[in-house]
Amino acid sequence: MSLQDKVMAEMKAAMKAKDSAKLEALRAVKSAILLANTESDSKDGLSEEEELKLLQKLVKQRKESAQIYQEQGREDLAAPELEQALVIEAFLPEQLSEEEVEAKVEEVIAKTGASGMQDMGKVMGMVTKELAGRADGRTISTIVKQKLSN
Repeated sequence: MSLQDKVMAEMKAAMKAKDSAKLEALRAVKSAILLANTESDSKDGLSEEEELKLLQKLVKQRKESAQIYQEQGREDLAAPELEQALVIEAFLPEQLSEEEVEAKVEEVIAKTGASGMQDMGKVMGMVTKELAGRADGRTISTIVKQKLSN
């Protein structure tokens, strides 16, 4: 079942349950998928990797918006953004803990023989590819910097 089919099924359930917050988040996902499909050169639609990136982007946008609202003391606007982020995260694979990401980074550093910050791009590329959709890029970047600067 494709992501678009899953989203449509969830939208139907949200409509029946009259869950407006969930419905709003699902409509945003559907819209983003349709937009990405029209921009894509592929006739098959989005690949699974592209779908994961799209979902991660949507979650990141919601969390950043919520953070800005919280900094401005607007909890009334931050709460729906966080709620939408949770709905969208349900379509992502289970996220790895920092310890699991750290273990993967150490494994890639050992495999590539990376010794300093000049090798960060190489390590980031491999780790990001291997952990696609299961870890946040910022978390990966922080851990890679920490490990390569030691």
